[in-house]
Amino acid sequence: MLQIDPNELGNQKLFKLLLSGVAPRPIAFASTIDKNGRNNLAPFSFYNAFGVNPSTLIFSPSRRGRDNTTKHTLENLKEVPEVVLNAVSYSMVHQMSLASTEYDKGVDEFIKSGFDPIPSKLVKPKRVAQSPLQFECKVRDIVEISGKPGSGNLVICEIVYIHIDQDILDANGDIHPDKIDLVGRLGGDYYVRTSGDANFLVPKPIASKGIGVDALPESIRFSEYLTGNDLGRLGNLEKIPTENDINSLRDNRDIIGIINNRKKVHLYARTLISANKVYEALTVLLLEQSVK
Repeated sequence: MLQIDPNELGNQKLFKLLLSGVAPRPIAFASTIDKNGRNNLAPFSFYNAFGVNPSTLIFSPSRRGRDNTTKHTLENLKEVPEVVLNAVSYSMVHQMSLASTEYDKGVDEFIKSGFDPIPSKLVKPKRVAQSPLQFECKVRDIVEISGKPGSGNLVICEIVYIHIDQDILDANGDIHPDKIDLVGRLGGDYYVRTSGDANFLVPKPIASKGIGVDALPESIRFSEYLTGNDLGRLGNLEKIPTENDINSLRDNRDIIGIINNRKKVHLYARTLISANKVYEALTVLLLEQSVK
């Protein structure tokens, strides 16, 4: 692997590395106003949520690397410490990108990008009508990291009101990833879409404790046919298959035909894991080990 000292890489190369390596990143489409009430709209992908009591969102309009100047968004927030952070769905990504153009101060990006500004309930900046999820926020603090070119400015926001398009909710009232169809930021000009095959389920090991990969026999842990993801799913099982479960497979015709072929057994186990039959997969793997 390459070994890199970030202090020797240079700001431009380090910036590109971080954008590509810390990804995908959510996008804060930030609406602000200056002291004269003029609209500004700009996207920022150094953004995330940091707790719910109080509900906290943080984004960073970094200083420009080329000349150390600051973004109009940051300047506006120092004048009027309020912001609407609008979610960006796939249907609006090209207009959002247009709004990232560095227009002169005072130019209204709502007009330039063709978005419709609508009044907020508790803050002065407008909301983006086309966004399916909008957070009205008060700015609690702005932390300037260093003041050097390319450095971050952490805008710590408290959510004071939320607007949700009901069309993005599932039957339980939760936001469904396919319905909200968000986009995330990658490096360069690349984005990712969070709907369709791009999203998938990974059960969280919170309610129960998985057995762990270390509980698996070495022949399984160090299999050349099983991936790290396969091992992770096996290790997330709550228990090891019983002897009765293992023995019940000894008369299974499909398994009898391959049980003496390690490669075929492990590839068969992978198909079971892909079909979400993880317990059955481990049972097959343990049977193959027992007949050696």
